[in-house]
Amino acid sequence: MKVVLYYPWIYLLGGTERTILEIVRHSRHQWTICTNHYDRDKTYPELKQLGIQEVSRVSVKRSYGAVISAAAQIASTRLDLAGVDAVLSCCDGLGAFLNVRNAKVPIVNLCFTPLRAVYDMEYRKRHLARQGMARILALLAEQVYKFIDRRLWQRYANVICISETVRERVAKAGLCPPEAMRVIYSGVDAAAIAPIDQFEPFFFLPGRIMWTKNIELGIAAFHLFQQKTGSNFKLVIAGMVDAKSRAYCDGLRRLAADPACISFHESPTDAQMRSYYERCSAVLFTAFNEDLGITPMEAMARGKPVIAVNRGGPREVVEDQVSGYLVEDDPEAFSAAMAQLLETDGKLQAMGRAGSERMHKFTWQGFVAALDDHLDATVAGAKR
Repeated sequence: MKVVLYYPWIYLLGGTERTILEIVRHSRHQWTICTNHYDRDKTYPELKQLGIQEVSRVSVKRSYGAVISAAAQIASTRLDLAGVDAVLSCCDGLGAFLNVRNAKVPIVNLCFTPLRAVYDMEYRKRHLARQGMARILALLAEQVYKFIDRRLWQRYANVICISETVRERVAKAGLCPPEAMRVIYSGVDAAAIAPIDQFEPFFFLPGRIMWTKNIELGIAAFHLFQQKTGSNFKLVIAGMVDAKSRAYCDGLRRLAADPACISFHESPTDAQMRSYYERCSAVLFTAFNEDLGITPMEAMARGKPVIAVNRGGPREVVEDQVSGYLVEDDPEAFSAAMAQLLETDGKLQAMGRAGSERMHKFTWQGFVAALDDHLDATVAGAKR
């Protein structure tokens, strides 16, 4: 079966880009990848081998003018669907605008999230607070967007969500009934699930360095942990920093203050990230309301406990007090959990083994097999 996979922008080392790569690696179908913005040098290098097609380039800026322009450009995009059986549209905001001119074949929505600035109440609250005097215009734009978005969602053949958190968000927004959606979890490579019995004295905070990851929480919690315990532990923060997040990252460096105890590693390679996961004592996941969270899965696959905010996708992955801790998003709670991990001999190892065992339920192989089956059923149903 021939499928076009569409995502508006492929330019980061992010979870969606990783998912696209793993789909093509493991699927039994034949794929063509299309996007409106491809930066081959800033995303995963393996994607270069997939022949990604860029159609009518759009900006990746997040100003209102740029987003409106991108939405209009996506709505005018017509994909080459000759001989194609289905389209898989990776949606995290503007993907539904592809539905305007591409109804020739069934379009399946692989939903990472509906637009967070509108439908994720935690994100929306912070987003609107950042608008200042433009808040009224932001609220007006939100209403117009919701009116259009809800109608475009009706054109999807069906919807797959990456987590229950996302399914609940979609249903609450009135975009699709919950019973009409299916959850399929992504995850880790099954071959990589193996606990590493190595626990060096540092906490690891991985992932893209951007404001939605709430990394200042991890820094503040680590400072409190040091003050309370006098521990010689360190904190390593590693991830990609794009142009939009440079000022945020610079602010984090100032907040960290002591480079001897808190270090930053920008744009690490996959091998360097694996080394951090394998050597750390535990992973901190500070995002305030993540849709799912690949980094906790990668940590657990390697047998490392995770301390995560008790909200959103991590609640579906981390078992509280079994494979880590789910805590409130404040420094006191995080620092207390960090101390609890170290108070009993063998706790790191026990929680790490529990997390590693749990990851057999979250694999790329299982995710792609279920996705392939769903696409087969969708195309078969459309032909009846």
